[in-house]
Amino acid sequence: MTTSLPRQDRIRRALELLRNETTDKFDDLVQFEPDEFTDPVLAKDERDHIFGRVPSIVAHGSEISRPNDFVTVQMPRNNIIVVRQKDGSVKSFVNLCRHRGAMLEQSDKGRCRIFSCGYHRWSYDPDGSLRTITRDATFGEVDREEHGLIEIPTEERHGFIWVVDNAHAEIDVASWLGPDIDPMLAEYEMDQLVCFRAGGFDEPTNWKIMQDAFLDGYHIQYAHPNTAGKIIHTNVMAFEDFGRHCRFIAPRKSIDRFLEEDPGDIPLDKYVTETHFLLPNSTLLRQPDHFQLLTFRPHPTDPTKSRMEQRLLVPKVEDSGMTPEKWDRIWNKNWEILLAVLHQEDFPLLRDSQRGMGSADAGDMLLGRNEIANQVFRRETKKLVAQGRAELNA
Repeated sequence: MTTSLPRQDRIRRALELLRNETTDKFDDLVQFEPDEFTDPVLAKDERDHIFGRVPSIVAHGSEISRPNDFVTVQMPRNNIIVVRQKDGSVKSFVNLCRHRGAMLEQSDKGRCRIFSCGYHRWSYDPDGSLRTITRDATFGEVDREEHGLIEIPTEERHGFIWVVDNAHAEIDVASWLGPDIDPMLAEYEMDQLVCFRAGGFDEPTNWKIMQDAFLDGYHIQYAHPNTAGKIIHTNVMAFEDFGRHCRFIAPRKSIDRFLEEDPGDIPLDKYVTETHFLLPNSTLLRQPDHFQLLTFRPHPTDPTKSRMEQRLLVPKVEDSGMTPEKWDRIWNKNWEILLAVLHQEDFPLLRDSQRGMGSADAGDMLLGRNEIANQVFRRETKKLVAQGRAELNA
């Protein structure tokens, strides 16, 4: 593990790596097996021992800014409704009527004063309490306190809404993030930003293959020669390992003007992209003028499928110095560029990778010393699974 350095020092270290045509590295190669991306037993253990134990991000708070606003999310273990309460807090519930198990809400998002089941029209308040049993005189006695919606542990912190996908778990986001990452995210003040747009994509790819791709600074020149490869240097990362989580700076090619001269006191922020891996499944990219959040969740049953969600977090229009029209035009263009890269470059490559991993004689695979964020991701997810298995067997 490392101690966090001031940003300008970290950028200067990235510049020095670039001058020396190298990158930060770990000591060893790491071997892995392709069935880690196809094994249904491991996939269930990941759902239970990772997502059922630790906090992960499901939305930005601005997506449900008003009381009774909600989003629905397919988590690895539960379908859930995430809803803003009257007092401004956020709660999450299993998206399931307690009568006969019909799904309460099919919409991805909306605003609702009552969640009502389409099967027999039982209804629930946004705080999860059972409100109405239709024709209750003939139904029979029901303990309403015991038959409200099942609550999922939820916390809003640093502008994001986090859940632990297990009704019997507890949540403490600050403790999970730890003494390095928690104050780091607080400093970014992402609660003052808005989610300009969010999009979700169901892909025939294991979630770890997806997450790995967005921690990888080694592929940029080869997989994205006409997009990111023109902007970001390949295989140059100034890296910090915080145990569960990590952070790294990748220099943009615009920083090349300083390869032969000392930048002095010139701020270098606009010349880099800063990436944060937040265990278990989020990549947070800090760009010069906005943030991009990528999250990856396993399919509830199929290890060869996953869901990726992308969010563009930007300053509010009133804080941006732009007219509403310019603000909308700029961020729409940015969003369209991001979508094009995903659908034209990333997704086709990763689908092929998943198909390849299914080969009977694939052989073992390798993570390089230079693939440090990927090594952290694998190290920490394997640790969580091992801990969960050990507790079950204790």
